[in-house]
Amino acid sequence: MVSQPRRDPTSDPLLTPENAALVLIDYQPPQVNTIRSIDSLTLVRNTVSLAQIAKAYGLPMVLSTVGVEAGSNPDTVPDIKEAMAGASWIDRTSINAWEDADFVKAVESTGRKKLIMGALWTEVCLAFPCTDALRAGYEVFVPVDAVGGTSTLAHESGLRRCEQAGAIPVCWIGVLCELQRDWARTETTDAMVAIGSSNGGSWSTEIALKSFNASN
Repeated sequence: MVSQPRRDPTSDPLLTPENAALVLIDYQPPQVNTIRSIDSLTLVRNTVSLAQIAKAYGLPMVLSTVGVEAGSNPDTVPDIKEAMAGASWIDRTSINAWEDADFVKAVESTGRKKLIMGALWTEVCLAFPCTDALRAGYEVFVPVDAVGGTSTLAHESGLRRCEQAGAIPVCWIGVLCELQRDWARTETTDAMVAIGSSNGGSWSTEIALKSFNASN
C-alpha cells in the first residue's frame, strides 16, 4: 500500500488546498426563505459543511451579500456567517456579483483559478457570476447540494446553464474527499472525519456505529 507521489498541488486538475477557493454569494434570509428546490435546513447545513471544509484545508474564502449596507437586506444567515468567519466580505448593489469591481478584485486576490462557487438563487445569483467567471478563465465547481432555486425547475435550469457553460457539478462531501485525497495525509484526517460525521448523513451514522462498537 504505497501511494503514488503527490501531484503538483497547484497544477493538479482536481481540487487541492493549494489551487482552490470558496466563494459564497447571497446566503441571506430573503433568499434562503424563498428556496423551494431543497429543504432550507439541509441547504444551510450543507453550506456550513462546505465552509468548514474550506477552513480545515486552508482555502481562501470570499463571502458576498447584496443590499446589506444599504439597509434593504439582512446579512448572511448566522450559521453560515459564523462558519465563514475570516472570509473577505463584499457587499454589493449588483444582482450579478461579477459586475461588482470589489467582488472581482476579492476573487482575483485569492490567487486561485478553481472556484467552488455557491449562491442563492441558482438561476440568478449563481448562473450569472458562474458563467462570467468561466469566460474570465476560471474553473467553476458548483456544489449542487449547497445551492437552491425558487422552484425545482428554476434550480435545474440554472444548473444546466452553468454546466453548459463549462462548470463542474460537485457536492460538499465530494469536495471534502477531493481535498483530502489520501488517508496518509494525516494532518487533516481528523478534520475530515469530524466534518463528515457532523453533517448528519449516512457517514455520520456509520462513524457513530464504529465508535459504539469500538467502545463495547
